[in-house]
Amino acid sequence: MTSLDVTPETEDSGPSGYAAARLRLLQEDARPGPPRRAALARLTDEWLTALFTAAAPPRGTALVAVGGYGRGELSPRSDLDLLLLHDGSHDPAAVAALADRVWYPVWDLGLALDHSVRTPAEARRTAADDLKVQLGLLDARPVAGDLGLVTALRTTVLADWRNQAPKRLPELGELCRDRAERQGELQFLLEPDLKEARGGLRDATALRAVAASWLADAPREGLADARRRLLDTRDALHLTTGRATDRLALQEQDQVAKALGVLDADTLLRQVYEAARTISYATDVTWREVHRVLRARSVRPRLRAMLGGSRGSRGSLGGKPQPERTPLAEGVVEMDGEVVLARTARPERDPVLPLRAAAAAAQSGLSLSPHAVRHLAATAKPLPTPWPAEAREQLVTLLGAGEPTVAVWEALEAEGLISRLIPDWERVRCRPQRNPVHTWTVDRHLVEAAVRASSLTRRVGRPDLLLVAALLHDIGKGWPGDHSVAGETIARDVALRIGFDQSDAAVLATLVRHHLLLVDTATRRDLDDPATVRSVADAVGSLSTLELLHALTEADALATGPAAWSTWRGSLVADLVKRVAGALAGDAPRVAQPTAPSAEEERLAVEALRTGEPVLSLHAEIAPQDEEPEPVGVELLIALPDQPGVLPAVAGVLALHRLTVRSADLRAIDLEAAGGGPSVLVLNWRVAAEYGSLPQAARLRADLVRALDGSMDVARRLAERDAAYPRRRGVKAPPPRVTVAPAGSAARATVIEVRAQDAPGLLHRIGRALEGAEVRVRSAHVSTLGANAVDTVYVTDVKGAPLPAEEALRVAKDLENALAGA
Repeated sequence: MTSLDVTPETEDSGPSGYAAARLRLLQEDARPGPPRRAALARLTDEWLTALFTAAAPPRGTALVAVGGYGRGELSPRSDLDLLLLHDGSHDPAAVAALADRVWYPVWDLGLALDHSVRTPAEARRTAADDLKVQLGLLDARPVAGDLGLVTALRTTVLADWRNQAPKRLPELGELCRDRAERQGELQFLLEPDLKEARGGLRDATALRAVAASWLADAPREGLADARRRLLDTRDALHLTTGRATDRLALQEQDQVAKALGVLDADTLLRQVYEAARTISYATDVTWREVHRVLRARSVRPRLRAMLGGSRGSRGSLGGKPQPERTPLAEGVVEMDGEVVLARTARPERDPVLPLRAAAAAAQSGLSLSPHAVRHLAATAKPLPTPWPAEAREQLVTLLGAGEPTVAVWEALEAEGLISRLIPDWERVRCRPQRNPVHTWTVDRHLVEAAVRASSLTRRVGRPDLLLVAALLHDIGKGWPGDHSVAGETIARDVALRIGFDQSDAAVLATLVRHHLLLVDTATRRDLDDPATVRSVADAVGSLSTLELLHALTEADALATGPAAWSTWRGSLVADLVKRVAGALAGDAPRVAQPTAPSAEEERLAVEALRTGEPVLSLHAEIAPQDEEPEPVGVELLIALPDQPGVLPAVAGVLALHRLTVRSADLRAIDLEAAGGGPSVLVLNWRVAAEYGSLPQAARLRADLVRALDGSMDVARRLAERDAAYPRRRGVKAPPPRVTVAPAGSAARATVIEVRAQDAPGLLHRIGRALEGAEVRVRSAHVSTLGANAVDTVYVTDVKGAPLPAEEALRVAKDLENALAGA
């Protein structure tokens, strides 16, 4: 007999014998765990069996354990959930007397008891009226008495549960949501309730109930271990406090950690958070599957009615209907409300696919299929170092998607993909923050900061740097010393690894090193002291970095918690930024002027002038792979005689052909000045296929000719295409922002800057709005950074002169309104 196999056989069968054996069991040196809980349940079974037998129960009666006791999971201070079941053939007084002979010894010992006396029919009716009773009966287990009576009840209850699942599961889901709203997220609470908080033991039990319905099942990976971790922690908490409590209070955490053999309270919380995160993710996936199945069941009767009950034909109507698959990106499709991999996807040859799928899911506001994530984790190759440009762009797109980023990020984390992509993430994963100002763990705070930053991208010229800085600003936490200093080095390494150049990596390192500088200085220093402003200016170094740091400061504070940001703090930081910008004004960079045309551009311009029609040239950019070279983008040169409507026509045609514009440049080449003739427009675009193969140059040219001569209504075609995808439901993007650069930014034109959500047809809408404003587009410089487009357009009046200040502001405002209303 092992040390845990304690039975009351050597003691008397009364309360004192059971109490002594129970005490010896709980004082064993073995750490809390399943063996101890099972031994305690066996010990209790034997004692209650002795009590029940001594009461001389008549035939047709049984003592039944339900709930946690029914599962054999007794913690030191757990309630005993008991049902006295009888077949209804006995005198009620005799049944009551039998119950008293069992209940009173339990009460005498001071144990909490949840008890009931029912016939099988009464138990079944009560379960139908009370969901909690039904959930308890799903774990019914015979302790003593008529085994057949208990077996029949359990069979009936399970059958009822499965038959009523379409009605009871939504009720259970609502119960779980209400509890989560009251108790909060276990994985983020400094004093979590291990049972009631979201991701706790109640949710783990709810997942068992869903599985018992046969309607859906939870992801099994890690779920049993997570549940065991929470139960072990609760055992230690009961033994430490001597009370039946599920709340892991701050003052108890060191003792509980010691009882569990854990290093310290922070390590304990991190383990608890990891367990809660596993259960929360399984809960999300399971309830999503429940809703999907219930929706499908509700549709089938209507579909059969529409088809007149036909079941025999196998065409599009017969057999099992195949879900529609809508392409979202290369190798990624939407199916049945989830983002899954396309049939032709090859993760083993496409290391960017995990990020592309995640970005597509977040941008579409859809969940990422857990099966797809698991397959990607098992088969996708690691990204090379440095990452290819597409991988970095997809990461930025994922970070810039707003609220949907959180769920997609959690799906990637559940399969270990985040730590694989960013190994330094492992130190901050599930790391608690004991500052009460913080709402989240370190890793979730970083994701929340990126979500907040996504709404501030219109304020900065490099939204990609802002989003990545938000993700990395606290990456140094978990290392010794100042986390900002440690984070500076880590951020620089990560930036270079994911493909930023040395200059951008230096900016990111500066942002991480000084992410607390503005708010600390604004609230703790005298802003009227020139030395204060100068020190910040010296640390920041440039206006562009200051702009990024200002937005990062706000995103960080908003993601911290409600106490970290206020109108007052915001005004202080804005005042400091204004003063520092003044100090840096002498270093403000000029807006770049268009570069001189290349020999290829001049050649195409001469050809376009000779033929009077558009001339196209495509050059594929090839990235070498381990096996076969694959195209990563295409340089598209278009030359055509100068005429109105060129920019919206070209941009619209590219959008219709599902070409993503990564960068663009539009310039007028004055051949007359060079002795060759009048002005010709040359457009230099870097494009990539949204998914599938690139269109043929001949088709692009033919559609461009039709768009220019008016025989093809580009705007209507784009509207029809957008209307064909009503299920794309990403979060509401922040409104576009259109500004006029300061006078003197360009000598011969007015510079208008557009920051807006990148979308098919955006350049087309910009071009149409500027055409409507009766201004001439002299050149355009387009940069697509993740989900954001930052476009700079050089415009003049019809005579070729810069716009007057008031006119420029009017054009900018009209353009902003046009984009906002699109």
